[in-house]
Amino acid sequence: MRTLALIMAGGQGTRLFPLTRDRAKPAVPFGGKYRIVDFVLSNFVNSQIYSIYVLVQWRSQSLIEHLKDGWQLGRIIRDHFIIPVPAQMRMGESWYQGTADAIFQNLNLIDDYAPDLVAVFGADHIYRMDIRQMIEFHVERKASVSVATLPVPLEEASQFGVLEVDSGMRVLSFDEKPTNPRPMPGAPGKCLASMGNYLFDPQVLRNALIEDASNSRSQHDFGRDLIPALIERVPVYAYNFMTNHIRGDSEENLSYWRDVGTIDAYYEANMDLRDARPRLNLYNQFWPLRTAYFDQPPAKFVFNEDLRRGQALHSIVSEGSIISGGSVRNSVLGRSVFVHSYSQVDDSVIMDHCDIGRYAKVRRAIIDKNVHVAEGDEIGYDLERDRKRFFVTESGIVVIPKVARSMPN
Repeated sequence: MRTLALIMAGGQGTRLFPLTRDRAKPAVPFGGKYRIVDFVLSNFVNSQIYSIYVLVQWRSQSLIEHLKDGWQLGRIIRDHFIIPVPAQMRMGESWYQGTADAIFQNLNLIDDYAPDLVAVFGADHIYRMDIRQMIEFHVERKASVSVATLPVPLEEASQFGVLEVDSGMRVLSFDEKPTNPRPMPGAPGKCLASMGNYLFDPQVLRNALIEDASNSRSQHDFGRDLIPALIERVPVYAYNFMTNHIRGDSEENLSYWRDVGTIDAYYEANMDLRDARPRLNLYNQFWPLRTAYFDQPPAKFVFNEDLRRGQALHSIVSEGSIISGGSVRNSVLGRSVFVHSYSQVDDSVIMDHCDIGRYAKVRRAIIDKNVHVAEGDEIGYDLERDRKRFFVTESGIVVIPKVARSMPN
């Protein structure tokens, strides 16, 4: 089946500030050497879907450069491409007014490609998914629209679009971020939530977008406007992500999905990677997570002048990093991080090219790229002091933005 993928990667990501101060949310680094967008792109490529447009908008330079560095497919086969598409204002002098409007403004991409199926997926979630299995479900049900879903606790439902379905998974209603969500039949503590990933019959999508664009009362959003309007007209089905299986993944890895829309959620998803049996296994050779390649040396652990050994315990350390007589525990380190002698990093996410000075101590922190932590400074030990210098979440995670320099005590 000739499938065209449209990836929604223009998100501003205000709840991830200050990590999104200089970049779009899908471009935020994750897991040491990756970007958030790498997950959805790897899912499509591993599912043998190679015709992909990435719709960008908000502070997209970092994202566009990442796509250029890591996601250029060969030009031998015409239908193999991953192309960023900036907002081009083809339908008027305005930026995208919603998810549906973003696709409406790029209808020419669908018309020119003439696909049998259009996949509209978000770019800001952490998960593995064999999209071919969702396509098989869509074809078997003779669906016009399929929505990827998963059960979530009832108390979290107000953050999602909530679906009501019949016994055959046909959608009966779609309620975006309800205040009083309906529980799933037979599961009173859970409801069926949309993952923001959709499959469409191209003509159904085209007609719905044109109609929605002419509706002045619409917010031009898939979950809030377009999908609910289609339920009474065409067969709309809910695909249960919990049935999706990836070769090589264990039971602990199956159905892992995280919305990293907040600093706390982003931090916890990174921490999920550290364990001996992680919920998200980056080492599955049958479903590789692809990203940009950088020609850097291996990580190195060295003794300092007092024969104090550099060590990392229960941690991820990316290439080019040097731990010289310092200690790293329960943390995720990006590329070319230098941890100097006598320093200590605990329960933290340290991004590329950071420098942790001698005798410095870092705890429960997210440190963005190119940050220098001064010799003897302490991060995460005196939150009142940290709030005067940096951003601190209610749960006590300290976030230092890019290219900052801390000052010693």
